[in-house]
Amino acid sequence: MQIQINTDKTIDRHSGLDEHVQSVVSNALHRFGEQITRVEVHLSDNLGQKSADGDNRCLMEARLTGLQPIAVSDHAATLHQAISGATDKLKRAVDSAVGKLHDNKRHAAGLATASAAVVDEQDE
Repeated sequence: MQIQINTDKTIDRHSGLDEHVQSVVSNALHRFGEQITRVEVHLSDNLGQKSADGDNRCLMEARLTGLQPIAVSDHAATLHQAISGATDKLKRAVDSAVGKLHDNKRHAAGLATASAAVVDEQDE
């Protein structure tokens, strides 16, 4: 899983921030590692805008094999809180999407098995 980090001009990007994002995202999404090809993280600080949730924003977009991209965002008072909040949201969203995909595959496999049983009965 590739993790790409982008910041706007208001964020002081440094190796500690990159390591924090890499660690938080990879730990939260490690079990989906083979299904997620890339996670894009966009960090910004909306200094000029008033927000009830805080000025710091973290937008995350996960690219999954066989699915549409999943995007979430979180606003918080600190950048670390925004990263954590967005990561939690992304983990839940990916879990839900992957679960639905598996349910649909199981349902399709069940229909195929049922259809094969009906064909076998008709041949007898």
